[in-house]
Amino acid sequence: MGKWSRRAFITTGVLTGGALVLGVAIRPGNRAKKVKDLIAGEGETVLNIWLKIDKDNIITVVVPHAEMGQGVHTTLPMMLADEMDADWTKVRMLEAPGNKEYANYALAKGFILGPKDIPSILMGTVDGFFLTATKQINLQITGGSASVRFTGMFAMRVAGAAARAVLLQAASEQWEIPAEELVVKNSKISHPETNRTAKFSDLAVKAANLKQPAKPLLKTSKEFTIMGTSPQRFDIPSKVNGTANFGIDMVLPNMKYAAIKASPVFGAKVKPLANEAIKDMAGVHKVVNLEGAVAVIADGYWLAKNAIDKLPIAFEKSANDAVAQSDIYDRYLQDMDSAISEGKEEKDIKKGNITAVFEEATNVVEAEYRVPYLAHAAMEPMNCTALVNADGCEIWVGSQNPLGFANSVAEALGIDRKEVIVNNQFLGGGFGRRSVPDVAVQAALIAKEVDYPVKLIWSREEDIRQDHYREANVSRFKAALDPKGMITAWNNQFVFKNEPEEAPHIPYAVDNQYIHYTNSETHIPWGFWRSVDSSMHAFFTESFMDELAFKANKDPYQFRREHLTNAPRYLKVLDKAAEKSNWEEPLPANWGRGISLHQSFGTIVAQVTEIELIEDKLKVHRVVCAADPGFAFHPDGFKAQMESGIIFGLTAALYGEITIENGAVKQSNFHDYQMLRMDESPKIETYIITSDNFPGGAGEPSTPGIAPAVVNAIFNASGMRIRSLPIKNHNLVTKPKPLA
Repeated sequence: MGKWSRRAFITTGVLTGGALVLGVAIRPGNRAKKVKDLIAGEGETVLNIWLKIDKDNIITVVVPHAEMGQGVHTTLPMMLADEMDADWTKVRMLEAPGNKEYANYALAKGFILGPKDIPSILMGTVDGFFLTATKQINLQITGGSASVRFTGMFAMRVAGAAARAVLLQAASEQWEIPAEELVVKNSKISHPETNRTAKFSDLAVKAANLKQPAKPLLKTSKEFTIMGTSPQRFDIPSKVNGTANFGIDMVLPNMKYAAIKASPVFGAKVKPLANEAIKDMAGVHKVVNLEGAVAVIADGYWLAKNAIDKLPIAFEKSANDAVAQSDIYDRYLQDMDSAISEGKEEKDIKKGNITAVFEEATNVVEAEYRVPYLAHAAMEPMNCTALVNADGCEIWVGSQNPLGFANSVAEALGIDRKEVIVNNQFLGGGFGRRSVPDVAVQAALIAKEVDYPVKLIWSREEDIRQDHYREANVSRFKAALDPKGMITAWNNQFVFKNEPEEAPHIPYAVDNQYIHYTNSETHIPWGFWRSVDSSMHAFFTESFMDELAFKANKDPYQFRREHLTNAPRYLKVLDKAAEKSNWEEPLPANWGRGISLHQSFGTIVAQVTEIELIEDKLKVHRVVCAADPGFAFHPDGFKAQMESGIIFGLTAALYGEITIENGAVKQSNFHDYQMLRMDESPKIETYIITSDNFPGGAGEPSTPGIAPAVVNAIFNASGMRIRSLPIKNHNLVTKPKPLA
């Protein structure tokens, strides 16, 4: 599906051999027989769809998420193993196959229902409903910072606790001893009084015939023994010694390579093509016309790329051939004005009476902010290896949604989804880009034309110019301040609204608010980009909060504090960032501090940056990050994700910009779509606050706040207010600090 969201989910119509398998209560009936051939080997007992135990008492946790550096292949097994009281040294991981039985119902349930308490009697029905729904939409997504907070909470922990319950019951019945007298620890069950001990594997067969509880008792955080620790990640050793397999590493017998060139203007078709220029090139085997793109198959990738560069490829004219970036912004502004004048704004939040407040206000502040399109630019180029034969199609790819990829490939080839096998690999960066199946569909269509496997690799130019982009946007603000410098009215209008729904919302106490948006037409393909809408709205709202603080003649940190009287959790995070950054300490000349506060994907993050302006150059020296995720299940991994998100967001804030010229993307490679270098990276300090609220995500929440923290620091240092990104487009001039 396109944009996966609560609204999209609702509009699907869904809302209106040697293995013994015991299905967790997902829906009426037992799914055990449907999954045992997918995950069970000889001598293994599958206790539920998420775990199996072998004869050596090794527990293998089945994880329905891709590993793209976020550590989920370790954290999710930790959650299951802890609830099971398993011996962590005997726990292994298996990524779930791209099969409908592993459609991620737990993730969907989390997105739609959140942490609602569901009675035990309804649990099977609710889970069955979401399983049916996710099967329909082929949902096996890794994204939305949802792996731990939804799959972990609603699948892994429940599966571990349920398995523990039936293993305990099996021991109780076998020994005729009350379960209350038994001890479960390190993958064993014992009865101290009679000195009896049994491994989980000894009891698995009997446990497989017992009914698992639909809503087993879960541990409190004080009872955790594995969760909250930081064991070595399962994926690290192979990545260090070079044995890890990413999609681009795949090599098959008799495999050939393909390079591709698509229309620069999205949607245009290929004109009739003459192949004379490459017909005599040794090692070049075939030219494939995909209507909107041309591919060349050759013995090697470089040979294929050189060949495609020699082809006189031309594309039909398009209605979008003359579109420029300025045209897109102009249309946004026209649509925003029209929405207001015609009363067609899409309402997000409306409370109080902003009109009356603005009529009486004497201190009104207005500002407009802009952000550009952004590409993903993952370090591993887009790639997929495909083999198509009479049996169907098999692909090897790094995908954030293997089940969705299988469905898209099947539709493109006109075959049944069951005839498509997806072998998912490690992802060399995803950030939302590898949830789009375009490269897999192309690879399958190319491989359909030959009788050998083909590895399609996109050039970096193709990757930058054929992305699914974070959209460009415009956000307008108008706010009123009372004589005490408190916000009395907040009006915010922007373009488009995606996920997360709360991205433009503010935590601050403002009685009169109107947050609204409009839609606009554009031919630029949209895609999930790390933190999605929060990547924009944190920049908008937190930059404007700084402007309001200045107009109120108040310290930006204290100004935020004064508006958080009813939000103690936010206040604690803000205070921690200010404390650890030594907010009150003076800085050298031409240095500045900036602060931001934003909640996304259930995690509240405050950031303070320290920057220096050296003539017209900017140096970000330090970032202090305070975060409340409720609970960090793998603290080292959580900190790594905070650092990763900050670097990703800082890159975009400083350099990230995709511009449209003559209907096409102007940028092409890292020379004009710049990445942050190691020598430019700031020192990052992360402080975790454990509040024991329902867990939030880790992969995305630190990305949104870095841009406003940096631009606010630039203002603090120079008095220069930056209202559009990237920062590279502005001439930074050192000036005396403004008197606040």
